[in-house]
Amino acid sequence: MAANESPFKVILGSKSKPRRQILTEMGYEFIIMTADIDERSIRREKPEELVMALAEAKADAIISKLQSEGQLEDGSHATLLITADTVVVYEGVIREKPCSKEEAREFIKGYSGGHAAVVGSVFVTNLKTGTRKGGWDRAEVYFHDIPDEVIEELIEEGVTLDVAGGLMLEHPLTLPFVEAVVGTTCTVMGLSKALAEKLIQEAL
Repeated sequence: MAANESPFKVILGSKSKPRRQILTEMGYEFIIMTADIDERSIRREKPEELVMALAEAKADAIISKLQSEGQLEDGSHATLLITADTVVVYEGVIREKPCSKEEAREFIKGYSGGHAAVVGSVFVTNLKTGTRKGGWDRAEVYFHDIPDEVIEELIEEGVTLDVAGGLMLEHPLTLPFVEAVVGTTCTVMGLSKALAEKLIQEAL
């Protein structure tokens, strides 16, 4: 085995570009699998419980897909499956991906000159041993006033429909209007590096 080759394989159970970017920055090589679940059928009152339940449901869906394809048979390497979920909490209300451009517009106008919390979970399953470790992290984002024309540009691009709360911190149009982040940027982007690293070690 090459010196720089990881002793375990990693599957990222997400099609999120920011999560892929964060895991790459952490130095992991991975393959991507997505869970086809109806996220809105899973409800919890607390944001922390919701993101944990969704990340676990994504893991379950991917594991059954792997089982049905007979891909869980290779026992030579430990394989870690990493799933995650993120929601935005604004004025006490949980926000997931906007259902429409109108909803995305309403979400972003609310952040203008205000703030929102981001709650994100990470769930790591060791497919060889069955060990499962999960946790959540939270960050607060404070915004300057966001001009209407910037909001319209974001809406027209359509990217806001793919992210929790329509909030894409790292987007070049959004970034100049971020006043402060309390917590880590990677949590806001969808995968806390510190939490993921801790859970990976625990799952091994």
